[in-house]
Amino acid sequence: MPKKSSGASSNGLETLFEDGLKDIYYAEKKILKTLPRMAKASQSAEVSAAFEKHRVETEGQVQRLEQIFEQMGKAARGKTCPAIDGILEEGAEILEEYKGAPALDAGLVGAAQAVEHYEIARYGTLIAWAEQLGMTDALHLLRETLQEEAATDKALSALGESDANERALQAA
Repeated sequence: MPKKSSGASSNGLETLFEDGLKDIYYAEKKILKTLPRMAKASQSAEVSAAFEKHRVETEGQVQRLEQIFEQMGKAARGKTCPAIDGILEEGAEILEEYKGAPALDAGLVGAAQAVEHYEIARYGTLIAWAEQLGMTDALHLLRETLQEEAATDKALSALGESDANERALQAA
């Protein structure tokens, strides 16, 4: 009978977890650079404030990821993430194509939600892997971030439904 793997091999769950951390670390750093542009481009104070609030939260999320890397005895390094690059590129296209248009904020909110959904998926997976690996210290940090991401997604939905989408619709 074959021996059951502990998941700690060079291609096991621990390596997969570390690669996932590198991916989301890269993503968070890219998002951190993008949020000020989105806040500045927003036409409403509420949408701008939401992006600014998330920028501050993202700084804390980066710090939590750095703590996890430190707990693992690893350097905090990102790994290029084509998925987040593509999502952010779509957001940049909205900034260009709708600059000054009534639909800009609705587009920015939608683009930000695409980012949030990606992050929610990533953090959910990392939590499951950390549980499997028995990484209790990392679990607390990852869960805290996942709660922030879910709250941001909910706040963005409310902004879109109460303000941004309505302004875009009235301009049609």
